[in-house]
Amino acid sequence: MYAIVEIAGQQFKVSKDLKVYVNRLSNEEGSKVSFDKVLLLDDNGNITLGAPAIEGASVEAKVLQHLKGDKVIIFKKKRRKGYKKRNGHRQFLTQIVIEGISSTSAKKAAPKKAAVEVTEEVAPKVKKAPKAKKEDTKE
Repeated sequence: MYAIVEIAGQQFKVSKDLKVYVNRLSNEEGSKVSFDKVLLLDDNGNITLGAPAIEGASVEAKVLQHLKGDKVIIFKKKRRKGYKKRNGHRQFLTQIVIEGISSTSAKKAAPKKAAVEVTEEVAPKVKKAPKAKKEDTKE
């Protein structure tokens, strides 16, 4: 069983007992987190697709630690101008472990469309006039 869930603005494919690095969450280490925005749910081949999210489905996780990612070097240079800029960045991350995926067992039935009767009085058929035949003039 896996799910595609939106966490902190990014989409992740998660399953039970999976460790995931996400953008920094405001929760404390050791606390439980629940994510409601489940976009897709696969239960052994039975796929449920949300529009945009599945109602009643959620993913429970536990915050393991807050950390910083690897350093990314940004280097800008223009040829023959003597212009060089070097900058670095380390992203703030949170490591979480997925504890469970829950969904509603009852599926909603699609709403039925109201039947609309169409009568000929409302939309009468219009017959086209026959085309005139060309006469052959051979002399």
